[in-house]
Amino acid sequence: MRELTGAALAGSAAAGTYCAALAWDGRWPFGAVVRGGTPLTEQVVPLQTHLWDVLRGAPGSGDLVVNWNSGYGVPFLPDLATDLLNPCGWPGLLLPRSQQAFGVFLAVLLSLGLATALMTHFLGRLAPGAVAVRGLLGVGYGLCAWVLVAGVGRPAWLWGLVALPLLGLAYDRCLRRTGWPLGAAAVAACWLGDFYTAATASLGAGLVLLLRLAVGRGGWRALLRAVSMTAVGIAAAAPVLLVTFEAGRSAQPAAVVHPTAPGVTDYLGQLLPGGLAARALPDVFVGVLGLLLVAALPFNRRVRLRERVGWLLVPALVAGSFVWRPSVLLWHVSTAPEGNPYRSTFVLSGLLTMAAWVCLAHRPRPAALAGGVLLMALLAALVHGRGSTRPVTWVLLGAGVPIAALTVPALAGGARKRTAALAVLGCAVLAGSGLATGSVLALRDRRPGSPAPSGAALAAARSALAAAPGPRWPDGRRDPGPHLFTGNDPILLGGQGGGYRSDYLPARTAQTLHALGAGWLLQGRQTLSAADQVGQALFGVTASLGPDLVVRTAPALPLAVLERTPEPAAQSSVWARQQALLGATVYQVPELVPGTGPAPTDHGSSGWSVPATPEGAPGTELTARCTPGRAAYLYAPYLAGAVSWPGGSLAADGQQNATALPVLALGPVPPDGVLRVTVRTALATQVPARPFGCLDREALAAAVAARAATGATAVRVTGHTVSADLPPGSRGTAVLAVPAVPGWRCAVDGGPERPAGATPAGLLAVPLGTGAGRLACAYRQPGLAPGLRVAALAAALWAAVGAWARHRESGGR
Repeated sequence: MRELTGAALAGSAAAGTYCAALAWDGRWPFGAVVRGGTPLTEQVVPLQTHLWDVLRGAPGSGDLVVNWNSGYGVPFLPDLATDLLNPCGWPGLLLPRSQQAFGVFLAVLLSLGLATALMTHFLGRLAPGAVAVRGLLGVGYGLCAWVLVAGVGRPAWLWGLVALPLLGLAYDRCLRRTGWPLGAAAVAACWLGDFYTAATASLGAGLVLLLRLAVGRGGWRALLRAVSMTAVGIAAAAPVLLVTFEAGRSAQPAAVVHPTAPGVTDYLGQLLPGGLAARALPDVFVGVLGLLLVAALPFNRRVRLRERVGWLLVPALVAGSFVWRPSVLLWHVSTAPEGNPYRSTFVLSGLLTMAAWVCLAHRPRPAALAGGVLLMALLAALVHGRGSTRPVTWVLLGAGVPIAALTVPALAGGARKRTAALAVLGCAVLAGSGLATGSVLALRDRRPGSPAPSGAALAAARSALAAAPGPRWPDGRRDPGPHLFTGNDPILLGGQGGGYRSDYLPARTAQTLHALGAGWLLQGRQTLSAADQVGQALFGVTASLGPDLVVRTAPALPLAVLERTPEPAAQSSVWARQQALLGATVYQVPELVPGTGPAPTDHGSSGWSVPATPEGAPGTELTARCTPGRAAYLYAPYLAGAVSWPGGSLAADGQQNATALPVLALGPVPPDGVLRVTVRTALATQVPARPFGCLDREALAAAVAARAATGATAVRVTGHTVSADLPPGSRGTAVLAVPAVPGWRCAVDGGPERPAGATPAGLLAVPLGTGAGRLACAYRQPGLAPGLRVAALAAALWAAVGAWARHRESGGR
């Protein structure tokens, strides 16, 4: 009971220190608003909100398999597996919908508190010692630099912080030849909670096991138990692993990050607390106490030489492996790193914490601590002036090192002396951890960002969309429109839009929306809703929310329509692709005519190059002629610069592959029939060969009415199925306004399910044969079925081993 209480107090101290640092600086939730523009506010909180909706059966949201809110219909299981399976996040789902951001904050607190408690307990398995002393090092682990810089922004990753000591405890059972079923369950829990960081935590825990075998007791039998335990645990997590593997294969590709190796002094500077480097570096520090004890370990002769060498060599090798390209692939599960290339750094922080405890548990003499102080002084001299050090770093070292050096020897004294030393050291550790936490969070939040949307603004937009007149899902989509609040506005506002931000955004979704004129960001891992009238009609959007929070309604195609004439496979422009799906000509597509200013260069069907605008010169004018009164649009997805036209302007930031602008409304064609757009740009940019389209609204309304008259007479949508009643004897191809991501299977008139096809633009297409009256489609998540089969086998093996173990125990009595 004392061990459990001590570990729980350590976890509470870490969580409390983190909260105190936030409150001292007036940071959310104790003061200022949430920082926007981060994965936490753009992705994690909306996905948590969507899970809240799904669990309560909110209309139009889908289920755990399909998310109907986003991307005009996308898989949800990969997002669930990647961002929402950390068990520490589940209590937040009990809070009201509007408080899910606070629920995510609770997940952070519970994760770092649980990780601290487990590390405190695991240190006692490495070497015996007072739980209160171990708890001080556990706090350093729970508030290490990686947590503050990377972990708190992605709560799912914090499960890896929990997994490292939990796996250490599981492998400790292998050394003790007991508890194999419980250890395998622990491995499964780690890999289910967040497979990515669990994989790196498994590598770290495996290194610790090998080190313990090398310097202590055990042998090949303990290693065999650990390997079998790990294999069964990972197999139990196969549904998550195979689902995310298949989803990753079909996801929109992102840029691979190959950071340059940091200099030795820059890397060493990351060991010192309180700072944050301007560029990406491994975030390592575990506090002054931990660093001093690691520095004193080489001089602590009470630790056997083999053990000293091992506990110094393994962290050094791991540190080097984070910046050596071949071994980087190992830490990233044999895939090239995307986003944060150092998301495995918590393993190094854990190893440093363990090494510090090995030193402290063997009661270092003052001479050993003096050697550690000298090494730290040398380290400080080497890294002084580096970007990762700040004034607070020297305050922490100047106060923390003397206190630690003087109080650590007293921990081995009499009861009264030990209690006083522990109290002083505990206050110093908690104060230093709080100061370092506040400093790092302040430095992190200086990076570009913006306030997250307020609850009142979200509520107003959600109410406006819900109150819109007209048909409701699935008879029509209510699209939240532009990227107004976050990259996942349709989730937060409760509509069915094209906006979607995810690490697993299907490439088919991104390419389909892009082909039909919707924009994207983040190299296609964030899509935007269709912003033009034809695009909205094609996706069945009957109500859309504008930036002014005014809902605009318009007729649109039903979710399922008939296509009797196959859509041409190749279309030269977005206008042609939209018209092919619509089955009618509604655009006038004029030729571009260069106007005043620097002349653009015509590259034929490849488009036009717009030159850089000389200083003080007028911009390049692009003109075209259309019928007066038509609705004019511009489509130049990769245009960059200041764009202006009569009645409007835009700071365009298009960039090939990275950022694609949507179709842009220019207003009505003026009475003289001439469209004029001026581009001023610092660098050469590009526009398509036919960037202008002039829409005949009456022709669009007639085309929508004609297609709706021959389309589905009724559409029903459940969690991950779509069914439609068609006019009897319908022939040709049924087209559903859903991107044809891998996994959709459809049946006609109750026949066998077959993989769904796709139109050239990328929407679901189902051949109807000689005639049909009913269509039914269901989404089968790729990887889920084989994953469940593997997990079932693992569960059966686990149960058999558990039964055998219980039989042996009962027989032994």
